[in-house]
Amino acid sequence: MTENLKTIRELAEELGVSKKKIHYQVSKLDTDLIQRLDGTIYLDKSAISKIKSSMGYTSMVRVDTSNIQNRHELDSILDNEKNKLINYLKKQLDKKDSQLSTKDEQIKSLVEINKQTQNLLDQQQMLALQDKNLLEEYKSEIKKLKSLNILKQGSEKDDYIPKENPVAGTKKKKKKWWFF
Repeated sequence: MTENLKTIRELAEELGVSKKKIHYQVSKLDTDLIQRLDGTIYLDKSAISKIKSSMGYTSMVRVDTSNIQNRHELDSILDNEKNKLINYLKKQLDKKDSQLSTKDEQIKSLVEINKQTQNLLDQQQMLALQDKNLLEEYKSEIKKLKSLNILKQGSEKDDYIPKENPVAGTKKKKKKWWFF
């Protein structure tokens, strides 16, 4: 059963990477691709191929040179594998280029949004300054009106002089409070 399965250590040794790297890739896999027996994690062929593809490894064909009679056959197999690798790398570069163009578009839109936000902020500050100036004008007008009103009231008080009380000539007796 375990001849078709590999442990994390075996796969790490085969790929020449650390066990931590393989363990990280395993953590991203579905649990149905992983088998646990006695605390050991075993990976099947599909899990191994997914790990290899996520780490950028291509499926290279191992060729037994003892079975090949002709050097020309070996060169054609190697050329074929090189072409596969080149095509894979081209696809990866195209993928990265499309991601970069998408990021460039996103950056442009964010810059435009930033400009709009700055413009709105400037407008808000101008309106706040206008409001402040209007408030100051209103306050000064209110002070002027109050001062005019106080002067007007003061002149009316000067015009009013109370007349003497005709009964004032008679003396009133002061009553003492303790008689009550």
